[in-house]
Amino acid sequence: MKTRDDHDPIGRRELLQRGALVGLGLTALPLRAWAQPGGQARVQRYATLGRTGLRVSDVSFGGSRLGAQEEDTVRHAFDRGINYFDTADSYRGGESEATIGRALRGKRDRVHIASKTYVSPTDGRDSMMRALEQSLRRLGTDHVDVYFNHAVNDVERLKNPEWREFTTRARQQGKIRFVGMSGHAGRLIECLDHALDTDAVDVILVAHNFGQDPAFYQQFTRSFDFVARQPDLPRVLQKAKAKGVGVVAMKVLMGARLNDMRPFERGGATFAQAALRWVLSSKNVDALIISMTGRDGIDEYLGASGWQSTASEDLPLLRRYARMHGASQCRHGCQDCLSACPYGVSIGEVLRTRMYAVDYGDARLARDEYRLLSGGAAPCLTCAAKPCQGACPHGLPIERLLAPTHRLLTA
Repeated sequence: MKTRDDHDPIGRRELLQRGALVGLGLTALPLRAWAQPGGQARVQRYATLGRTGLRVSDVSFGGSRLGAQEEDTVRHAFDRGINYFDTADSYRGGESEATIGRALRGKRDRVHIASKTYVSPTDGRDSMMRALEQSLRRLGTDHVDVYFNHAVNDVERLKNPEWREFTTRARQQGKIRFVGMSGHAGRLIECLDHALDTDAVDVILVAHNFGQDPAFYQQFTRSFDFVARQPDLPRVLQKAKAKGVGVVAMKVLMGARLNDMRPFERGGATFAQAALRWVLSSKNVDALIISMTGRDGIDEYLGASGWQSTASEDLPLLRRYARMHGASQCRHGCQDCLSACPYGVSIGEVLRTRMYAVDYGDARLARDEYRLLSGGAAPCLTCAAKPCQGACPHGLPIERLLAPTHRLLTA
């Protein structure tokens, strides 16, 4: 029998797993065959972000949880080779942008900075320009490389002609280089299709993880119905790639309950690295961002940099996590529950903010993002009929989560 080394034969189960992955265009190499040289975690690959031509670190910096006096975290990421820093004007009330600006002072020509702002269907171009200029002041720069319409869950926000006029003017003035759209949950596919079909974006930032990918479940189930109810992301990401639109993935940890997985990590693999490798193995994803809150986390995440396939040690971790949390996680972008609410509650968006509070343990981020939702889950406080009960095909008890989330995030 062929062996990975003298003492570690390949078992029949692993051969089947590898065969399944090869059929999906992936591989399942042993983790240690791809160990990083020198023992220090660093960025191992830079990817071209679509037609922008920007060369960005495949594992990049998410600043959603970055507060004041955390410049050291940003500098550590930079020292490890990370060159793409993502933030937003709403993160920590602007503290995230200010911290990134201070930490990267004198390094602007060696990094790419992306920021975001929330634009409603009725906002005007002047208010958008004021928001951008405030972000530039906090960042200490005269331009951002990518400027995103943030957390889009309504096509009308993309159809607002003022956004197009604003971005055209801002580009002419050199204040932004490229335009993007970010999306997490409700009506995600509809919004992405519109943005791509109207050539409105150069980059998309989209929630994407192994728990959303039909290919992940096809390895372990024959249920076509179950797979078919997964989000339609693969088609949209393929369309973006074909049109030269850069694709950055976020929410890559499917809820980020990392401590739950520590007892099961073996062979040098961690769950976080496994989840990141799964995303980076997609030919339709250029790079990913992940919230970075300290040196150890950065070094752990960079253990996945350079990979464009999964490792054999990853599969048991991903499967276990899916079993443990699959019934408690909202699938970002799934729209099956939207029609269940007669009051128009953005169920997926509300559950996304709940994830920040419950799974991330970040109540401030959760409240900041919840405030951006129009009305949130307020109607659920007085809804006795519970029309959303049973609306989630994955078994999430929506009717028991929405009202408590509203109370938690408005207290």
